[in-house]
Formats: sequence, structure tokens, C-alpha cells
Amino acid sequence: MATRVTSKGQVTIPKPFRDQLGIGPGSQVAFRLADDGSVVIEKADGSKQPSRFAGLRGSAGPGMSTDEIMALLRGEPE
Repeated sequence: MATRVTSKGQVTIPKPFRDQLGIGPGSQVAFRLADDGSVVIEKADGSKQPSRFAGLRGSAGPGMSTDEIMALLRGEPE
């Protein structure tokens, strides 16, 4: 099923695909490039990916040296 790209770079997702994915007005979609070079569109769950530093929150305390903090961020053993 083909669709045309507008001058603003927009496309209409055909209704059968919107219905299959549960996409409606205000829904978010995600695009990703597959290993074979094709583009995959999927309904985004709306949640943000957690920060890679989220698990470290509260781990560094006052009085830690720069080297200690860097080791903590790198995941190096104490």
C-alpha cells in the first residue's frame, strides 16, 4: 500500500494499519530501521526510556573524590 509524502514531509498512515496498531488521534508512533534496511513503524508506549544514570541516583555522597565518582559512573568495583 503506497502513500504520498506532502511538501511538509508528512504521510497518512493507511486506516488498516492504524486500526491494527491501535493508533488514533494524538497517538505517538515510533520509527526504527531494521537490520535489512526496512523501516518499522510501531505504536509508542508513551513512556520515556530511563536515563542510563537513573540507577546511580543517590549513590554519590558528599566528600567523594572525582576519581571515586568517575569509578562509580564507569561501574568499576570499589
